[in-house]
Amino acid sequence: MAKYDSESNTLDSEQRITLDLLTAIHNSDRISQRFIANELSIALGLANTYLKRCIKKGFIKVKQAPANRYAYYLTPKGFMEKTHLTAEYLSQSLGLFRVTRDEANTIYSCCQKNKWRRVVVLGEGDLVDIFVMSVPTKEIKLYHFSKNSTIEKNSHEGLLSIPGDKLDSFDAMIICDMKNPIYYYRLARSVLPTERVFAPKFLGIDKKPVIGKDR
Repeated sequence: MAKYDSESNTLDSEQRITLDLLTAIHNSDRISQRFIANELSIALGLANTYLKRCIKKGFIKVKQAPANRYAYYLTPKGFMEKTHLTAEYLSQSLGLFRVTRDEANTIYSCCQKNKWRRVVVLGEGDLVDIFVMSVPTKEIKLYHFSKNSTIEKNSHEGLLSIPGDKLDSFDAMIICDMKNPIYYYRLARSVLPTERVFAPKFLGIDKKPVIGKDR
């Protein structure tokens, strides 16, 4: 879990650089260490140090490319770390509730426009609660699925849990899990087309695939 500077109430410098590094690589794997250093406004040697540290921790995978170059890829472990750091940063500096509520309003507006009324939120945690609070209840019926919940018991009051084998009977799905969004994205895409699968933008899962298997 990310640590914070108690005085500034933000991510400390090490966590901030790690987040920026993981984000830069997630956005584009065809980058050099010099590009990373310039992008993060840090010395080239420091960029090299953080790259090696993230590779050692299993956050980044490196492959040799033509002309003695290297391509960097985010692993599922690195993706989850980026998601955690992003959520922590939003919670402290921008307000997770405000940002997620705005995302929810945009997603629900799209569902209303397309008359997708039966919508499933996937996952566990604060995002589920915020999407539940933001739903236009008269026009959209919200359901819930989590790999950890059962039909008989649902920790989110007012939501009806559904079994995984019924997911293909719904109109749209929203990824609301910060711990393992990749798992739920792949699950949603296995039963619905891309345009019916949504997620808050800060989760980053709509950018490009992650190398490896999710846990």
